[in-house]
Amino acid sequence: MKIETIAVHAGRNTDAGSGAITSTLQLATTFERGADGTFPHGYVYSRTDNPNRSALEVCLAELEGGACAAAFASGLAASMAMFQALSPGDHVVAPLDVYWGTTIQLRQILERWGLKITTVDMSDICQVEREITPNTRLLWLETPSNPLLKIVDIKRLVGIGHRSGAWVACDNTWATPVLQRPLELGVDVVMHSTTKYLGGHSDVVGGALICRKEDDLFRRIRLIQTSGGAVPSPFDCWLIRRGVSTLAWRVRAQSQQAAQVAEFLSHHPKVAAVHYPGLKEHPGHEVAARQMRLFGGMLAFQVKGGRDAAIGAAGKVKLFTRATSLGGVESLIEHRASVEHPGTRTPDDLLRVSIGLEHVDDLIEDLDQALG
Repeated sequence: MKIETIAVHAGRNTDAGSGAITSTLQLATTFERGADGTFPHGYVYSRTDNPNRSALEVCLAELEGGACAAAFASGLAASMAMFQALSPGDHVVAPLDVYWGTTIQLRQILERWGLKITTVDMSDICQVEREITPNTRLLWLETPSNPLLKIVDIKRLVGIGHRSGAWVACDNTWATPVLQRPLELGVDVVMHSTTKYLGGHSDVVGGALICRKEDDLFRRIRLIQTSGGAVPSPFDCWLIRRGVSTLAWRVRAQSQQAAQVAEFLSHHPKVAAVHYPGLKEHPGHEVAARQMRLFGGMLAFQVKGGRDAAIGAAGKVKLFTRATSLGGVESLIEHRASVEHPGTRTPDDLLRVSIGLEHVDDLIEDLDQALG
């Protein structure tokens, strides 16, 4: 079944009581037991399960081609559950340029808890191989990366991880299953901030882990989800499931527009560098072309003149909105380094851009006038 069809139908059923074709929102916190003490409808308490969460998890598993999924209250709650499924003393190899929130989790919380963390340039396969130890239990991938859009070879890294007995997890938030299918390349777990493209309308926060197998790892994740309690509300699940229905069409349109914006910026006299894997000069272009269907709706560019020039350009936009987050229908622009903490690896002259669904000519015109 094609992804457009999955996005519309997976986890959705006509309401048996009313015949409504849209999913019913089930706000109940608890569910009735039968006279014999059983739970005939399959639900006990909304923290452990809920009809809207079940529908979303079925949908996400089918979208990524996985066996099972667990939904969380945020993307960081999802990544935290993946790391908590490990044990103190286990070793994690992650990208040098991993998302800043993940960096904080690993360095300020989980390292103190007992995880051993190594960060490395994962586009350099030899570097990754050198950092593998007998205690390595997880390779954490992020491709394209946030915010520098670096690309890593998923299939080769899966080989390295599995030969060493480690799981491999991939943050697929930016690519989405429309453009990239990590589980098909051998990855064990896919992570999403469902806040972004899956929700797609900048009105809900959520996260998810999708596993290739319903195995002991997934059972650990499910235990952390239900007992840790970082679960999305029924309404959050309903909103994300609704957003998924248009995912394929939105992501393809945003990717096509981002490619045009990146090409424009690559020739602009006020731009020092453009980070977009769809550009042939991007160092990860060939790998991205192998493992992605299109190159995504995110890009970043560096402005000549440094920090002040970059912030100045962001301050002059009229159509773009200056805001954090990404993947919505509206185009966003952000001076990323000032959002992150001291010690960030993000260049001070860099602007991160999320391309929305406005007409691409209007977006290009807005950036052109802002750059002066």
